[in-house]
Amino acid sequence: MKRLLVLAAAAVSLFAANAQTFPGTKPISLVVPFAAGGPTDRVARDLAEALRKSMGGNANFVVENVNGAGGTIGVTKVAKAAADGHTLLLHHIGMASAPALYRKLQYKPLEDFEYLGMINEVPMTLIGKPQLAANNYRDFENYIRANAGKLNIAHAGLGSASHLCGLMWQSAINAKEAMTTIPFGGTAPAMNALVGGQVDLMCDQTTNTTGQIEAGRVKVFAVTTAKPLLGNKLLKDVPTLQEMGLKKFDLTIWHGLYAPKGTPPAVLAQINTALKLALKDPEFIKKQEGLGAVVVADKRVEPAAHKAFVASELDKLKPVIEAAGKFAD
Repeated sequence: MKRLLVLAAAAVSLFAANAQTFPGTKPISLVVPFAAGGPTDRVARDLAEALRKSMGGNANFVVENVNGAGGTIGVTKVAKAAADGHTLLLHHIGMASAPALYRKLQYKPLEDFEYLGMINEVPMTLIGKPQLAANNYRDFENYIRANAGKLNIAHAGLGSASHLCGLMWQSAINAKEAMTTIPFGGTAPAMNALVGGQVDLMCDQTTNTTGQIEAGRVKVFAVTTAKPLLGNKLLKDVPTLQEMGLKKFDLTIWHGLYAPKGTPPAVLAQINTALKLALKDPEFIKKQEGLGAVVVADKRVEPAAHKAFVASELDKLKPVIEAAGKFAD
């Protein structure tokens, strides 16, 4: 018993020492599991600067892009990294969709990571090509049913935001057989096909759709958030899918921060404190608003609430993806 007490005291001392020396002079690698230049990469670079400031300018953050396999390569790297606080993961909704899309994952989202808090959310919009006869959601849904089997819906690729949104919406209105799903190699070609009238509809995040809606190149029928986007001048009058009768439909593209399992609690607390300060940084908030994102300001900035939210997203996405029967492995 005496030996156990000595070991426990030593462990506490080690954790305290880690917290006192963290981050030290060693750079903190902020791993983004996607290519440079994309939406998640931009969030990471904005956050890295805000975190540096919130840690007194002493921390050196380096954004590391580890692309491939729908983001799972980068996530796996962080799961296997040293648990010392110097390797962090910034990931989006793929943290919750990957277990259903990839049946041979090398990590478990709820078991292999320490949750540090959510960062932002991006609303999504249901849009159609400009030639569609419908001008509001009710007419749009009636049009779909009247033309069952003749329509198609575009997405940017398996597991993309537009793919997940399309799957959930088709499932919610029981229209999986009413239209053909057409995958594209990215958001840009999918959007170009929609604007050009080669495909009929698409569901994607406001980051990608706002400019097209504002220019009148596509028609917008609904937003996917639980509440109307009253703070958005362009979309404030667009109905939510919940208002249109799709109960509990709530889908956003969100980002969260993670560390490898076993990272010392004192280090985790230090990072979480810095994160909460970063999320209140006016410059960071302004940059996120410029991306069409809303900085999280509720209890999900706390690790436990962040983890509970991701668990609920896993439960929400898994049956929809499995029912579609298309997997990434």
